[in-house]
Amino acid sequence: MAPAGPAALTVEDLTVAYGDKPAVWDMDLAIPAGVLAAVVGPNGAGKSTLLKAALGLIRPVAGRVRFFGEPLHRVRPRVAYVPQRASVDWDFPATALDVALMGTYGRLGWFRRPGSAEIQTARAALDRVGLAALEARQIGELSGGQQQRVFLARALVQKADLYLMDEPFQGVDAVTEEAIVGVLRELRSAGKTAIVVHHDLATVTDYFDWIALLNVKLIAAGPIGNTFTPERLQAAYGRVPLLS
Repeated sequence: MAPAGPAALTVEDLTVAYGDKPAVWDMDLAIPAGVLAAVVGPNGAGKSTLLKAALGLIRPVAGRVRFFGEPLHRVRPRVAYVPQRASVDWDFPATALDVALMGTYGRLGWFRRPGSAEIQTARAALDRVGLAALEARQIGELSGGQQQRVFLARALVQKADLYLMDEPFQGVDAVTEEAIVGVLRELRSAGKTAIVVHHDLATVTDYFDWIALLNVKLIAAGPIGNTFTPERLQAAYGRVPLLS
């Protein structure tokens, strides 16, 4: 059961458009703290846009966003973001350890260099995702799954309360998928919240306990057991998609 208190993420009357085409339309959504929440819907449903607008990476046309009942700038250290791997410049000259250490910058500030404590935390996060042996490897030399795990380690270093993840399972190998699932379950056990844009409907019930179904508008949201139903999938996708 999710703990009492403000929702981890609340959006009210949120509308986002690209040109004259709405990507998210008049959305009201509250995702409780302490859950593993999947954000699910067809291509173009506004899933990634929802996360980016919530984080201020895209300016909405209208609406309000709150994290734990507060605007983002008041609780920024409590919120971590794992972007889509395809959106990252992997030619940037940094090692896996360098990237993981970036998770300390929000607390240190840009003018303090990470010390031994921060380096130890970053190494522990890399070990947690199975990459301790590759800390000195340039990120561009890593496989796609390894790159995804490095960015997950960076988020873990932030020691946030809420993790927003944009398609972390997209195109990754089985080892990476298992590592991500393990981290998600550890986060939930620690009372943290994860909101994950997810595309594989066959694994929704295995990985998550809460879901938001989108198709530009919010179709339904709530616990998996009474929300992830054929009727609501048909409303989101226009049909009942195959789950295998």
